[in-house]
Amino acid sequence: MLQKAGFTLLPKRGKGSHSYWVHVLLPKPIVLSGKDGKDAKPYQEQKVMDVLNNLEQNQKKEKP
Repeated sequence: MLQKAGFTLLPKRGKGSHSYWVHVLLPKPIVLSGKDGKDAKPYQEQKVMDVLNNLEQNQKKEKP
């Protein structure tokens, strides 16, 4: 979902199984724990949804 929304994974940035995702329109990265392919915890799913909603609001502000 993050990749489809335009986020970029910062390789070798996270400690252990953590991954850092950044987007040019958002000031802070989103950090997720767990390896790819593992089920996300409910709080992580909510965090991703919150970030995607925030991104959508920022994109609406960018358009004239």
